[in-house]
Amino acid sequence: MAARRISSLLTRSLSVSSSSVSTSLFSSLGKNSGRNGIGKRFSTAAALEDLIVPPVQIAYTQNLIDGKFVDAASGKTFPTYDPRTGDVIANVAEGDAEDIDRAVAAARKAFDEGPWPKMTPYERSRIMLRFADLVEKHSEELAALETWNNGKPHEQSAKSELPMFIRLFHYYAGWADKIHGLTVPADGPHHVQTLHEPIGVAGQIIPWNFPLIMFAWKVGPALACGNTIVLKTAEQTPLTALYVAKLFHEAGLPPGVLNVVSGYGPTAGAALASHMDVDKVAFTGSTDTGKIVLELAAKSNLKPVTLELGGKSPFIICEDADVDKAVELAHFALFFNQGQCCCAGSRTFVHERVYDEFIEKAKARALRRVVGDPFRKGVEQGPQIDTEQFEKVLRYIRAGIESNATLECGGDRLGTKGYFVQPTVFSNVMDDMLIAKDEIFGPVQSILKFKDIDEVIRRANNTRYGLAAGVFTKSVETANTLTRALRAGTVWVNCFDVFDAAIPFGGYKMSGIGREKGIYSLHNYLQVKAVVTPLKNPAWL
Repeated sequence: MAARRISSLLTRSLSVSSSSVSTSLFSSLGKNSGRNGIGKRFSTAAALEDLIVPPVQIAYTQNLIDGKFVDAASGKTFPTYDPRTGDVIANVAEGDAEDIDRAVAAARKAFDEGPWPKMTPYERSRIMLRFADLVEKHSEELAALETWNNGKPHEQSAKSELPMFIRLFHYYAGWADKIHGLTVPADGPHHVQTLHEPIGVAGQIIPWNFPLIMFAWKVGPALACGNTIVLKTAEQTPLTALYVAKLFHEAGLPPGVLNVVSGYGPTAGAALASHMDVDKVAFTGSTDTGKIVLELAAKSNLKPVTLELGGKSPFIICEDADVDKAVELAHFALFFNQGQCCCAGSRTFVHERVYDEFIEKAKARALRRVVGDPFRKGVEQGPQIDTEQFEKVLRYIRAGIESNATLECGGDRLGTKGYFVQPTVFSNVMDDMLIAKDEIFGPVQSILKFKDIDEVIRRANNTRYGLAAGVFTKSVETANTLTRALRAGTVWVNCFDVFDAAIPFGGYKMSGIGREKGIYSLHNYLQVKAVVTPLKNPAWL
């Protein structure tokens, strides 16, 4: 998100009338219940049953192939849901292997025969800028649709993510006419140049937690480089991608350049990753699924793959920290987007000298968190995306209780319908507990204690992931030590989740391959060709 938008979300402190929490898990907690956890109340914006009707109509539910909305080849549809209630929003065309074949054929024809790769970079840039203007014009509908289909707070969609989406396309439009090769000196009488050429047909698979932002991260650099695209949406959140793809064609994008297929991973996703006529695949999602995508790409035509995968990011609060500020930032790092963020600061390491004070204040902040209908002003947390993720989060909470971590607050669902989970805080968490090792992807804060810098470096790096990390300290020396020692693709110092368009993002270890955003993302969608020509009697070499 844009840094100023994130800052406004972070510093806001909301407190409104409360409603009682369900305490069905508390009766069996015994010694593991928080010191004052039982009977506490969570802030809610309004009764969860009193929901606002989204101010938007569903316009596009078919697949977009070769510039036209079409039904799935099989005629099948699948439901997409409102996570506030579990009710069906719309039925969407269910693409499978045949639809992927049609989309890839359209993209291949558009790349080999169409005007897009042959268009001047400046004209491609102008189309991308016109698209960004259309998104801005329709931003109210898109923000409402994103919240309705995903469950994230409408204020987040409207004030942070839509502006960032527009900024990303401005950024990549600016790159379109600045991609060029080099002239390379050689040891003999030869003229050597490199050409940076579009890679061809790009297959892109995006996740459900940030549907619009992930669309921009994938589509922006691929189009700026002159490629054509087949994009598969997450089955949970197909609606905004279809809407903005339509706007792209209104902006003048030629048919076949951007094709959008909705469907399931084992059918449409697998067909795209293994397709012999796709030249490159980019995937964002879980590490386990990323392995499958990589395998399918390798076993088919050995196409290059970019992966942005899971994380279990450490957020390290040093002994010199301002505890109040550290509590707020750590809260934001974990609970933002309902905890459904691959880089969430989900292992909160706190120095032993400030640990007890931090626990009390972190619990109090979680109890003040405003949970409710994401369309209501002031709501900080909406529902989890679907029943599968909802149940997964609750299973991890039970695992934390069973492993003797101390449940300070939360621990159950909130309300009786939809997928709302109480903001949950565990203290006395050990490194070998599941809640400290696995990516929960929900509003569950695990707080661990450490004694010194060497210890926390070793423990923070003792994970299969390496996507991001956070450091909170007043000491430049401590910050420098930690930023160089932590094995992660991004380290935020005294901030978190700053996602400027130019800042590269990606992971070490099992958190992925390659980088999104910034100049580095262009490398994912370009081939480098060396051209060598003899020189006869050159005046100079």
